Amino acid sequence: MSEEKKNEVQKQEEKKKTGEALKTAFKYILGIVLVGLGIWAVIGWWQFVWQLIKGCIGLFLILAGAITIAIAKE
Repeated sequence: MSEEKKNEVQKQEEKKKTGEALKTAFKYILGIVLVGLGIWAVIGWWQFVWQLIKGCIGLFLILAGAITIAIAKE
């Protein structure tokens, strides 16, 4: 009897490992697809991305200046 229970427990553990491996593989595949779509979007809409970068330069410099002043006060 105890040997049968051990076999059942081993089978359940194998199923869990297989399920976890499938989940991990799915996450990797989904991640690769999303990265590919992101690269495609940046290339496809490069003009708009460049406008966004240029538009954020001023805000970035203001933030960097504020952080520099805060650090200098200490």
